[in-house]
Amino acid sequence: VSNHRIFMMLRKGSELLRGDREVLLDLDTRTETQTTDSYGSLQNGGFIPPRYVSCNLLFASNAAVYFVLVWEVRSRSERKKAQLAQWREKFVQNLESVGLLMEKEETANEKKTIHFLKISAPWDVLVCYAEELCLRAPLQAQPHLDLNTSSRVLSRLCIPNAMMESVPNRPLDYYTCAFRKSKMNRFLGCGDQGTYFTNTQRHRVVYEILARTVYGKRKRAEVGVDRLVNEGAYTAAFPLHEGPFQLPKYGIHPDELNQRQVLYHYWARWCKWYKYQPLDHIREYFGEKVALYFAWLGFYTAWLLPAAVVGTLIFVSGVIKEICSSGVSYRMCPLCKTCQAWNMSEICTMAKLGYLFDHPGTVFFSVFMSFWAVTFLEYWKRKMATLAHHWDCMDFHEEEERPRPEFAAMAPTMEQNPVTGVKEPYFPEKTRLSRMFTGSMVIIMMVSALTSSAFVPIVGAAGTIANISSSIVNLGLILLMGRVYTALAEQLTKWEMHRTQTQYDNAFIFKVFIFQFVNFYSSPFYVAFFKGRFVGYPSNYGTLFGMRNEDCGPGGCLIELAEQLFIIMVGKQLINNIQEFIIPKVKAWRQKRTLAKVIGSKVSHEPRRWEEDYQLVECEGLFEEYLEMVLQFGFITIFVAAFPLAPLFALLNNWVEIRLDAHKFVCEYRRPVAERAQNIGVWFNILEALSHLSVIANAFLIAFTSDFLPRLLYQYKFDNDLNGYVNFTLAYAPLNYTEYPMCRYKAFRDNNGSYTLFYWELLAVRLGFIIAFEHVVFFVLRAIDWIVPDVPESLELKIKRERFLAKQALAENQEALLVSRGRGANPETPGTSSPGQ
Repeated sequence: VSNHRIFMMLRKGSELLRGDREVLLDLDTRTETQTTDSYGSLQNGGFIPPRYVSCNLLFASNAAVYFVLVWEVRSRSERKKAQLAQWREKFVQNLESVGLLMEKEETANEKKTIHFLKISAPWDVLVCYAEELCLRAPLQAQPHLDLNTSSRVLSRLCIPNAMMESVPNRPLDYYTCAFRKSKMNRFLGCGDQGTYFTNTQRHRVVYEILARTVYGKRKRAEVGVDRLVNEGAYTAAFPLHEGPFQLPKYGIHPDELNQRQVLYHYWARWCKWYKYQPLDHIREYFGEKVALYFAWLGFYTAWLLPAAVVGTLIFVSGVIKEICSSGVSYRMCPLCKTCQAWNMSEICTMAKLGYLFDHPGTVFFSVFMSFWAVTFLEYWKRKMATLAHHWDCMDFHEEEERPRPEFAAMAPTMEQNPVTGVKEPYFPEKTRLSRMFTGSMVIIMMVSALTSSAFVPIVGAAGTIANISSSIVNLGLILLMGRVYTALAEQLTKWEMHRTQTQYDNAFIFKVFIFQFVNFYSSPFYVAFFKGRFVGYPSNYGTLFGMRNEDCGPGGCLIELAEQLFIIMVGKQLINNIQEFIIPKVKAWRQKRTLAKVIGSKVSHEPRRWEEDYQLVECEGLFEEYLEMVLQFGFITIFVAAFPLAPLFALLNNWVEIRLDAHKFVCEYRRPVAERAQNIGVWFNILEALSHLSVIANAFLIAFTSDFLPRLLYQYKFDNDLNGYVNFTLAYAPLNYTEYPMCRYKAFRDNNGSYTLFYWELLAVRLGFIIAFEHVVFFVLRAIDWIVPDVPESLELKIKRERFLAKQALAENQEALLVSRGRGANPETPGTSSPGQ
């Protein structure tokens, strides 16, 4: 076959790309020039039937593999097998017509065959799609910026920085603008076609083509590789890793390591726990969306350090007196129907432990953490803007999104898209809104049931949450119900028929967060704000369903809340870390075992890159990672007045979390498709809501659960040294209470059970404190928001500089424009003057 055929094929592909929207979305009216049983691989200038393809064909043709499609012929009906084969055949044909290069590999034994379709894109295709996707192209190099604030501070103080490490092959930094094929000569490096586009950009272009290509009937929205995977035509679709992550056994210069090896050696290993993350390398390899997650996680972990230090100091500063020396002076009434009377001195140890969580320092720490949360989010916005510009995605806006594969498959009709003008699957808006309303009602009912399930066991038997064993059981139920409600949220979101993936993700995230918020926080909210509030008093105890309402334990509700927060937060973190460590390895072992059965005894056959990557675990996205951290953020802000050590445990967990996630992405996951993003999305809005909720929750926690205000009012009215305070807080049982005459209970009541004047004074102080606390903190937060700009001033200058360079690079006939402008400014001939002179 002559080289002329290759030239004509690529030329045809370039012509088709000019009208690719029509070609890729309506291929049924077009006649195919290629045979249906051939693949677009090149060898000596020709097309090769699949059975004759050699193993390293694309590499021999200087066309690296960017993407791999995998399928296995499984036990299905013959009709279904034929349908899937027909879809694959037409899909490959249409990919050929666009100009992609393909090569087929097979790994087989007597019982099973695994097919690999390796895909590459020639230069012409990359250039056309680079312009359509608005990939950024370099205009002018600039020196590397030090984006680490701590690094700059330590450098100015001349303090050695143990966290700094020189990572080889750091991506260069440029002023950039949107790529234009007609202006290619204005961009740096345009002469080297082999390195001009990064591998991440190349596989992003290939994925874009795969996502747009028709494989069946256009009117049925049978478009895109994602839907083919959902339908079972392909088992997997993924870009290839750039070689192994293990370091070579022989000595090698660091600059010769591939990108994956660099990330493993300088980031994913446990011994690098105290080093800065190589964010530029992460972005270069995994794309902006993954890099922004690790940037946020690292930034959040660094900000936890001061919060952990202050919280630990607050925790160890508590002191207690009087209770331990009370002897048998205070005989306390029973806490439940089956309980016995007890002496106050018996809870000496518990009282000492409780005072570690309940003393004036916790009020300061609550205010500190409220300021910390909002200041953290404000400075993250600055960091996010800096990274978005540094990674060329500040002005990134997602193009008009394609319909989700599931939406396309289930939508009943086709309507014209008002933006693109192309007919797309359509679901009636009225029906969708009614489904969303019904889904909202289901959410409300399930949240109510979840809240009740958290409260009812506590009310049913006094003291069940006060001990550690019941808290552990509660944690197990929380984790179990979390799985159930996540599955329910997924089904509800699918049923609501959201058109785009972004709409689907936002709706799903909102539902799951609502479920998990109630799931994890309902029990702590009950202990903090409801438990022990409706107990009544001896001879007049409150009841529910015939059972006496639960009272706080001997040490008070705050110590119970601290115990529960410790078990739920730390237990959840330990279980999640164990799961993240074990589950990917188990999944990878099963996948590897399946492929090993097919390869069999072919020991002479070295595993190839696509086979090794197929053995890895499919990357399931960042949803679970963000959800875990956002729930943790709630624990360290909403209930921090009861558990000052929460930031410390969060800090220790996150040091482990970063390395676990890094190891998963580098070593155990298939390489995800690189996605662009300029922020962390709806998660930031959730973090803001939690930070504001924490101010209100901590105000109520200090006012009504802590003993801070009762002690403060007692000091003001009676004794500054709190002498006699414990006796003052205890009331005597009414005379008609005959079970334990003259026993004491904690309340501000007289001998008849009526509230004393001090109770009403204290209630006024509590309400006044909540109003003052909330107003002062929110005022300071608004001031911080106003003082700290979202975009640093230095970044604004860089943006202006980049826009200036972009205008210069993309101006048409720049010299001619300058000459014409000069003539327009002085149109008269020399020696003449204008009328105004």
